[in-house]
Amino acid sequence: MSYAATYSRWQADPEAFWVEAARDVQWFKRWEQVLDSSEAPLYRWFAGGEMNSCYNALDYHVANGRSDQLALIYDSPVTNTIRKYTYGQLRDEVAKLAGAIAALGVEKGDRVIIYMPMVPEAAMAMLACARLGAIHSVVFGGFAANELATRIDDAKPKLIVSASCGIEPGRVVAYKPLLDEAIRLSTHKPSSCLILQRPMAQAELVEGRDHDWLTAVRAAQPAPCVSVAATDPLYILYTSGTTGMPKGVVRDNGGHLVALKWSMKNVYGVEPGEVFWAASDVGWVVGHSYIVYAPLFHGCTTILYEGKPVGTPDAGAFWRVIADHKVNVMFTAPTAFRAIKREDPAGKLIGDYDLSQFRTLFLAGERCDPDTLYWAQDKLGIPVIDHWWQTETGWPMAANLIGLELLPVKAGSATVPVPGYDIRVLDPEGDEVAPGDIGNIVVKLPLPPGCLPTLWQNDARYKQSYLSAYDGYYSTADAGFKDEDGYVHIMSRTDDIINVAGHRLSTGAMEEVLASHPDVAECAVLGVKDDLKGEVPIGFLVLNAGTTRNPAEIVAEVVQMVRNQIGPVASFKQATVVQRLPKTRSGKILRGTIKKIADNEPYRMPATIDDPAILGEMAEAVEKLGYGR
Repeated sequence: MSYAATYSRWQADPEAFWVEAARDVQWFKRWEQVLDSSEAPLYRWFAGGEMNSCYNALDYHVANGRSDQLALIYDSPVTNTIRKYTYGQLRDEVAKLAGAIAALGVEKGDRVIIYMPMVPEAAMAMLACARLGAIHSVVFGGFAANELATRIDDAKPKLIVSASCGIEPGRVVAYKPLLDEAIRLSTHKPSSCLILQRPMAQAELVEGRDHDWLTAVRAAQPAPCVSVAATDPLYILYTSGTTGMPKGVVRDNGGHLVALKWSMKNVYGVEPGEVFWAASDVGWVVGHSYIVYAPLFHGCTTILYEGKPVGTPDAGAFWRVIADHKVNVMFTAPTAFRAIKREDPAGKLIGDYDLSQFRTLFLAGERCDPDTLYWAQDKLGIPVIDHWWQTETGWPMAANLIGLELLPVKAGSATVPVPGYDIRVLDPEGDEVAPGDIGNIVVKLPLPPGCLPTLWQNDARYKQSYLSAYDGYYSTADAGFKDEDGYVHIMSRTDDIINVAGHRLSTGAMEEVLASHPDVAECAVLGVKDDLKGEVPIGFLVLNAGTTRNPAEIVAEVVQMVRNQIGPVASFKQATVVQRLPKTRSGKILRGTIKKIADNEPYRMPATIDDPAILGEMAEAVEKLGYGR
């Protein structure tokens, strides 16, 4: 069925649409109500239904002919390790781990924090919690102790599952001292910790509280799947809060299962038995949805990669994984491809690998600039699909749904709304803007299955953060427009729309121009305070490896390009070349932090920053432009 027909079918009867999708998953008890709107604007899907997410991910496939199919491939260039697990093996490992967790007193509804590197045991811990009906909360491995402590105090876990260390290129990051300090700082104290000892670093265990992973699992009895309500939480995933207190995004079991299973075939065009690789981390929503849950719900082989797009060992790392494991569909962030493009602008390393099985590349996590999309299309010769979603939604809001039909690609656009999402673009007064005009992007309530029903034990904050800007709408905090064909263009976060002498301008549009310069690998544009115009944009450029041209010439060229393509109204007159940009560990550029440095305002060290030392470099770059200190 075509995209238009499918979207129309959803619009005509949303509940019937999701009932049909729900028939594709395994229920212990059928729902009593498809959509419970009794507490609107808080909605719940499949109320009264009972199921288990781990059963759908593993046991069902073992019982129905996939026991010997590969479920998970662990590929770790940083430790030179590859481990493979069939569905049968993974089910057995998870059942034993669930038994060990249960033996530590964890029951249905208890919280378990998982603070792990990118190892198979991290995915096993998530699935083991789901098996028991316990609520997992994965905290990105290596997060600072104080950030981990705030999450401990909010989730109040009975157990923390961790490892002795994580591995970064060239260094070992000891996790246990960070965990011990976080527990010391937290008001809530977990009763137990389960520690995976990795050979690169041995952690000291606290007697009475800490338990060795292997010893505990060896002594455990396999645990069965516990029946949970569709509306029971599967996990809590903390996202940064503007107040400094993280927001605990809740994901339920039933709606999550239905939406993710539906998305694998319809959005990503993947069939059971095929190999799907999301090059992300289990600490982020992409890792939850598309490393662990969705591929296993759909009977695919998923890849868990402990490495980088470059430097482990080179810019051919992704091509090696795709070739070695016969990846059919890949999903990663545009920043990964910008890093590859910077190191290997001609794409020479692609020719070293057999990518004949590789048919589609999906990009998300931040806006994909057209130049990166064109580069990937040209070098790989396959569809490259930019799509858009958020931690809060858990699965795509806008995409080119290749499982239905491949629509014409428009570079810079996430294509069209996914069935389930009624996407509107509103002005500050709540009126829809004309096609092509930038406004605030919202989704008409109710949100589809799979999206957050609320924040952890904080309905009031959920309503205030997401539902208060426009009555009857979920506010995405993204800005952009829909064009005359209904394509969605995400230009920037709402905070990144700048006001230059009364003109509302998108920094994303300016970044698009800068990124199209042949010598620019990646860039950032942000608005800084200006006494005359209110705000003016400044740019930061990272150049391709091997570029020998005078940086001042490149700066002059990009300034002229913005003038030509956006107009003098943009007042884009200043840019500078930097060696690198400050980013989160998931690859998002920390534009807000750079802006605070430029405006000489106090800022908190971002918890997710990849390398804090870079902020000093940015302060120097900002100062060269006449801002900051």
